[in-house]
Order: sequence, then C-alpha cells, then structure tokens
Amino acid sequence: MSTPAQSTSPPSPTAVAPVPWRSYVAIGDSFTEGLWDQPAPDGECRGWADVLALHLSTRRTAAGDDPLVYANLAIRGRLLRPILAEQLPEALAMQPDLVSLVGGGNDILRPQADVDALARSLEDAVVRIRATGADVLLSTGVDAADSPIVRRTRGRVGIYNTHVWSIARRHGGHVLDLWGMRSLKDWRMWAPDRIHLTSDGHARVAQAALVALGLAPDDAAWDDPLTPLPPTPRLQKAREDAQWLREHVYPWATRRLRGRSSGDARVAKRPHLEPVEQRGDQAG
Repeated sequence: MSTPAQSTSPPSPTAVAPVPWRSYVAIGDSFTEGLWDQPAPDGECRGWADVLALHLSTRRTAAGDDPLVYANLAIRGRLLRPILAEQLPEALAMQPDLVSLVGGGNDILRPQADVDALARSLEDAVVRIRATGADVLLSTGVDAADSPIVRRTRGRVGIYNTHVWSIARRHGGHVLDLWGMRSLKDWRMWAPDRIHLTSDGHARVAQAALVALGLAPDDAAWDDPLTPLPPTPRLQKAREDAQWLREHVYPWATRRLRGRSSGDARVAKRPHLEPVEQRGDQAG
C-alpha cells in the first residue's frame, strides 16, 4: 500500500481495543467473495472480508484469546434477494457474533431497480441478525462519478446509501463507508473490469472495515490517496475505454440477456466456521 513519508507508524494489535467477536460470517456477492484479490493458498480469491477476519483474529491471539472463527458464504453475481434467501439463513444457523451483509450492488446496476424495496429487504435482514444478538456490518456503495458507464447508477447508489445509514442508526449497525473513501477514486485501486478491487483496494477496504467497527486501523494512512499520475492522453483513454467495453461490459451484458450469472453453479468458498490462522502468504 502506498503511504506518504510523513505517515505515522501503525499501532500494534496489542495497543488497540480488544476484539469482542469470537465468530464472523460474511455474506454477499463478488465484492465480499473477493474478486480480484490475490488468490489464497487454495486458489480462491481472498478479499477484504478475509483480510478483515485475519486482522481480527491476529488481534485476538495477541491478547491471549482464541483465534477468530470465520465463514464466507458470498458468491459472485448474486442479487440481494438470493443473498437473503440462501446465505442469510445459513449464516444465522452458525450463531456468529458478527455478520457482514453487503449486497444490492448487482441489483442497482439494473435500471429498473427499486431501491426503496431493496432497502426494505435489507432492513428486514438487519432486524433478523440483530435479534440474535449479533453485530452487523453494512456497506455503502462506491461513488462511481468517474466511471464512464457505471456513473449512471450514481443517483440510485446515493439513495441506497442514505437508506443504509438510516438502517444502521435505527438498529445499532456498523457502516463500511466506501462512498467516502478517497483512495478508491484512483483507478489503480481497481481491477481491469473497473468493478472489482485490486489487492491493494481490498487491503484498504479491510482497514476501513476496522474503522467502521470502532477499532483502530493497523495502517494510519489506510485511506491516503496515491501519488497522482500524469493525465492520460485522450487517445489512449479512448482505446482503454473501448477495450473495457469489449472485454468486460459486453460479456456482462450478454450474460444478462441470457439470464445467466457469473456465479451460476458456484458454491461458497468458506462455507463453515473455521479458525483464522496467521500464515506468511496471508499478510495484508
């Protein structure tokens, strides 16, 4: 992660508040599944939720507690309704202390999306989670003002974000504020499809999640912008946009027309609660 020279050193896990959660289940779509973070040792994408679980577990063990146990049920391409119908009951059956519920982004990409209906479904799910005594982590959508096509959803995302904050306030939830992250306005944080994050982007979102949960970040410069690059020449930008349309937008639109999803026939990468162990290839 790029940080300015004047940044202070990150606090050590033992210097920050203790982690009250013993178990964590993440549910959602490709964002929480972890596309396109570096692969974990088993070949699956890792992603911000996995990195968050690692940070929480590391802090627990540093304080002399047992490692965090963690499951990730998120599957790419899922709309909010299947997330709530399929993943939420499985998550609640595990009786976790913490649930992250991030969904609705795939719905909002569709022009006919009913954002208010999505918010009602989200709130019903939050009520169910909170009734078990578990804490819940929600997320806003990203500000896509600089995206040539996705920015058309900016108004819908803004309305949905307002609902997210209100739902969290009413029910004592936590909110991961992606819209407010300055670093995510840099295209170097995004994979070539311009929809999913790079490993650096996922690492920064994991730090934002710590902050959302009321914990100190491991990296004080977690949201510092990268050093600006010179402007991209107009011809080069036009070529890059054309390549993006050809390689990423067209296949996505084709799947939609055929009623297919990138997550068809996929199963959760981490379907059961398992201890999160620190490994050299997991640092991030």
